[in-house]
Amino acid sequence: MQKVFESCYALDKKCYEQYGLTEDILMEHAASGIADYIRKHFRQGTSVFITAGVGNNGADGIVLARQLHGDYDVKLYVPFEVRSVMAKLQLERAMKLGVKRVDVVSEAEVVVDALFGAGLNKPLNEETQHIIHQLGALKAHKIACDVPTGVSDEGLLLPLAFQADVTLTMGAYKEALYLDACKDVVGEVVRVDLGLSSLFYEGESQTCLLEASDLKLPSRTEQSTHKGSFGHAAVFCGEKEGAGIIAGMAAATFGAGLTTLVVHDKISPPAYLMHATVVPGNASALAIGMGLGCHFESEFLQKYVVKSHLPIVLDADSFHSEEILSVLEQKDREIVITPHPKEFVVMWKILTGEQLTVTQVQAKRFEMVRKFNAKYPHVTLLLKGANTLIMQEERLYINPLGCSKLSKGGSGDVLSGLIVSLLAQGYTAIDAAIQGSLALVIAANHYRGSSYAMLSTDLIEQISLLEVNN
Repeated sequence: MQKVFESCYALDKKCYEQYGLTEDILMEHAASGIADYIRKHFRQGTSVFITAGVGNNGADGIVLARQLHGDYDVKLYVPFEVRSVMAKLQLERAMKLGVKRVDVVSEAEVVVDALFGAGLNKPLNEETQHIIHQLGALKAHKIACDVPTGVSDEGLLLPLAFQADVTLTMGAYKEALYLDACKDVVGEVVRVDLGLSSLFYEGESQTCLLEASDLKLPSRTEQSTHKGSFGHAAVFCGEKEGAGIIAGMAAATFGAGLTTLVVHDKISPPAYLMHATVVPGNASALAIGMGLGCHFESEFLQKYVVKSHLPIVLDADSFHSEEILSVLEQKDREIVITPHPKEFVVMWKILTGEQLTVTQVQAKRFEMVRKFNAKYPHVTLLLKGANTLIMQEERLYINPLGCSKLSKGGSGDVLSGLIVSLLAQGYTAIDAAIQGSLALVIAANHYRGSSYAMLSTDLIEQISLLEVNN
């Protein structure tokens, strides 16, 4: 788990004022981080094309050109007159060393984008767009310095952006890199240290980046146990019964000792799933919303959902029901909600009266989860997406490990099943959401079939193998 920051300006300032590290020193280490990456992945003599901008991000690129010069076939392209003091100084140093400066974009095996870093807050001009287009056409391994050009300081994706294979971000991870719109642009994100340990560089942050190593699977180390030792998950099975069955299968697979589908009509679930017309008296957690429709009457919902004290997962059709959403007011209950952006829009309208669009939510994902948290700090919100956001009590967690294999009906039902299983086993809401989310995406990444082919049953099978695969 790593800290994430909205901006690193204050962290850089601390280096100058508290540690006596100059801008020049930080810049040398920033470039060294990129140089180390290139030296690790590409043999000496490889052609490296570096495009440098007018400010300090461009200066990082110029320093990189100097550091690689002699060992690699370096071409430095500075299309505009440099402006910052450091960029001018670094360009002078590079020229004195004999770094080759070119006037046009040309083929290379490695391309480095150092045009704009963090802080971009205006559209790219026509000439810059043309350069980005030319760089994108090159068949090369593409590296972005700090932030790809075309990603704004708020994480918004401009109409044209540099599409990196890897983004080497300086000093600390930045929120701008984890909006969904940027996922296909930033590529792999790797942090570069700036001459001191992150222990000293980073300050306090309430936002964390989840890693695969944060996954902690349900433990069954004690041997003197029985099915009641691992909780009883009750999953409401509504009009589209398949969604509830999938969630129940996931709950049972992820360790719930007992799993019951709460139904109105007779169904034919897998033999290991029980079904009943009421919530069992020994149930220890609930999940509702998956394929629910209008299947259950208000009196039934009031008795078994709204007036229950059990930990609960709300998903899908729950976000269309003012009655079910009243659960969010219960401050002494473990509650997890798992909307995708469209469902968030519907829920937000019911809760606040404010009408948003999906586009607005996606453009301000961090802002919206924080707004929700300010209103319901006790509720764990899991906002689905390419980069899932999970928040409770002012702590925000980013799960960046998702993949397009999950873009298929049933994946969300599996997630609800995983979370209710952990709630039934005694996990807190925030831990159940984090671990369920991690298990889902890691299992999806382990699936070896075609990326378009994975079914929810395949996903559940991969979840059953996680311990082996890890």
